[in-house]
Amino acid sequence: MNKILLFLLIPLLLLFFSATKIDSVTLDECEKDSSANVNDCIDLFSQKIGDLSDQKKTLASQIAQYDTQIKVTQLKISEASNTIEQLEKEIGILGFRIGYVSESIGRLEELVKKRIVATYQQSFTSNLELILASDDFADLMLRLQYLKQVQENDRRVLASLQETRSNYANQKDEREVKQAAIEENKNKLEVLSASLDSQRKDKEAFLAVTKNDETRFQRLLSQAQAERAIVFGGGKDVFIREVNQGETIGTIASHGASPGCSSGAHLHFEVHKNGSVQDPKDYLQSTSVQYPNNYNSEIYGTVSPRGDLPWPINSPIQINQGFGVQKNSSFYGPAGHQGIDMDSLSSSTVKAVKSGKLYGGSINCGGQYPGPLYYAKIEHGDGLVTWYLHMVPQ
Repeated sequence: MNKILLFLLIPLLLLFFSATKIDSVTLDECEKDSSANVNDCIDLFSQKIGDLSDQKKTLASQIAQYDTQIKVTQLKISEASNTIEQLEKEIGILGFRIGYVSESIGRLEELVKKRIVATYQQSFTSNLELILASDDFADLMLRLQYLKQVQENDRRVLASLQETRSNYANQKDEREVKQAAIEENKNKLEVLSASLDSQRKDKEAFLAVTKNDETRFQRLLSQAQAERAIVFGGGKDVFIREVNQGETIGTIASHGASPGCSSGAHLHFEVHKNGSVQDPKDYLQSTSVQYPNNYNSEIYGTVSPRGDLPWPINSPIQINQGFGVQKNSSFYGPAGHQGIDMDSLSSSTVKAVKSGKLYGGSINCGGQYPGPLYYAKIEHGDGLVTWYLHMVPQ
């Protein structure tokens, strides 16, 4: 009976142990122990990044994700540096060995070749001279046998030297392979170093934007998610009317009109061409703009318009955020901010930058700060669509 139970339990035990992964290192070891296996630590931190990505987005989880990604990049830099150092040592050893042995083989080969020539010349000595030089028949046979063994041994030595030369020629190829690997790792190191600088700047920008405030973070996150949802078909909009260029299409929403779904009264303006996001500066006319006090251009960007369309708001125009900034941030992802955030210091009027069909709509921001976020879009009939977010269409 006991044997039967044991037989039934064995598969369950095997299943348990196979499903239980025993990590070779822990996060604490990777953080504190410099001798921990680099590859294991990279895998462990990468897994942590994935776990953090699946969690509910909070200020703390986003900071942890930045810190962990930075740690992974630092480990990869360390790995590449160690690889370069090891390869350089191996190349140094190979270089010394190849140079020394190649020179030695050259000298030995010359000596062996000379001796082979000498022994073959001796082999053509007349039998009479060989007989006369021998004490007796046994001595004669011994001399003949010795001469033959010398010749065979010289051939083997020469063949061995040539094989050794060939092997070291292969080591020259190995040295070239290692040198190529060094160059590859140096390029990798350069890319990783640039990535590390970028990640650190992204974290600094994130902390500057959120001001290390959870409430502000959640509001900005809700706003960014709603903006992305709108321009990719997530909003509910209806056709309003045909409009001409420069015609008023609505007003910039205030906190009262769009509670919780805006970081402040502003117009988020986007341009799409045949479904592809465009930089608005390539479409808007060159004009004088200004920026808020203490504006951080490295985080929020600047604009230099060079197009031929009029601006959607009246002058003087204040820029709150440019296009393509805050890349890889928790709010916008790798593409960065996809429009220009602007405000008029003279009025809240929003105008059509080009004639077309006007649509108006809204979307619920969701999360802790439900909208609605009001917006308008104009389809211009040539593949061009302009979007006007955080404004009330009319």
